[in-house]
Amino acid sequence: MSLKGKRIGVALTGSFCTYEKVFRELKKLTEEGAFVQTIFSDAAGRIDSRFGKAEDFLKKAEEITGNKPILTISEAEPIGPGSLLDILVLFPCTGNTIAKLANGITDTPVLMAAKAHLRNNKPLLISVSTNDALGMNMKNIGLLLNAKNIYFIPFGQDNPEKKPNSMIAHTELLIPSLETALEGRQYQPIIF
Repeated sequence: MSLKGKRIGVALTGSFCTYEKVFRELKKLTEEGAFVQTIFSDAAGRIDSRFGKAEDFLKKAEEITGNKPILTISEAEPIGPGSLLDILVLFPCTGNTIAKLANGITDTPVLMAAKAHLRNNKPLLISVSTNDALGMNMKNIGLLLNAKNIYFIPFGQDNPEKKPNSMIAHTELLIPSLETALEGRQYQPIIF
């Protein structure tokens, strides 16, 4: 399947350590000819970290996609009624966002985008990035694994010795994961 002309939402949450990979994959999506709209969570759009400044991340997203990022809940809400996206990927998706999504909480632009998008029975793809995947957040991941129209980029432990509960998506599998989710299938294997 070609992604040319597909309307892809890419929602960034506060897992700043993954942003280098995220921006590399964003560039690949635009090179494939996809229309890419970024959405930033409150944390992603405002917090400066040792990985970079929020302002620089916002600027980079706009430079790569050619589109101004969505930064507020009110800007994200029209995604649903306007059926603005073919697919939305939470990339990266923190444990906090996973927990809120699994429990129906809509208090950030990313969560509003997800809720608005899912109302159209279109695919939502999750790129796990949490130090708590095999801890308290496993129940939330389990709920989402069984939810209609929700798919995952395959993920696995990133540092079992020092962070035994941590899991992260294999971001290099974004494009094939998007393609299969658009066909209503989960890319396999989910965990490796």
